[in-house]
Amino acid sequence: MQPVLGLISHGTSSPDGQAVILALAEAVAADLRERGITDTLALGHVDVQAPDVAEVLATLPADRTTVLVPLLLSPGYHVHVDLAEAVAGAGGPAPDGMGSVPGRPVRDIRVAGTLGPDPRLAELLAANLPALDDGDEVILVAAGSSDERANDASRAVGNLLAETLARPVHTTFLAGDRDNLRDIVEQKSHLGRRLVAANYLLAPGYFDDLAARLLATVGGRLSAPLLHPSSPAPRQLVDIVRDRMVAVL
Repeated sequence: MQPVLGLISHGTSSPDGQAVILALAEAVAADLRERGITDTLALGHVDVQAPDVAEVLATLPADRTTVLVPLLLSPGYHVHVDLAEAVAGAGGPAPDGMGSVPGRPVRDIRVAGTLGPDPRLAELLAANLPALDDGDEVILVAAGSSDERANDASRAVGNLLAETLARPVHTTFLAGDRDNLRDIVEQKSHLGRRLVAANYLLAPGYFDDLAARLLATVGGRLSAPLLHPSSPAPRQLVDIVRDRMVAVL
């Protein structure tokens, strides 16, 4: 039997953000059905929106291998805690330190890797940037996390972007105390160099709006997030999702 797929996004209250995530899910579904990988797919979220992960798992057939692909750019709390606990609650493997649910049959549920880091994301980020001048300072803007594993994954993409552009790229975050974009903007505002920010956010929403406001205070440029209402879901993202699913089968 074919496996089934749950795509798990963060969730957002932004209508544009919701629309582009749904469009990505539809593009992934079409790709996987065309390739004969799966005929069953559901979209869920770890926060803000419904259905949540538990509800998605409840709707997917328990007698088939279930793969959850996080539509998240880096592995942080939502992957290591939220997803892991939902999988254990549905009868899948329990995370370290958590016992299985008594009386619940064991299900074959597999959690794939996050979208990043991946060289294809750096290619997409580079393509989204405006034309660069020699004097421009390029930064990568990521959401940021209390989990340093997630921040390190974002820095890895910043390094990949630097290699792609053949110029330095400093990774900054919208949350957290270290390398915070607000601090970077204040420091750079006195140097007379244009800040050009590669937008390492998946979709429009709160963080995208915050980044735009901060860059605007110093006349900086912010590229569009990886998913944008004016464009179809990028082929790179569809390919990455498929590769993450196939990697755990």
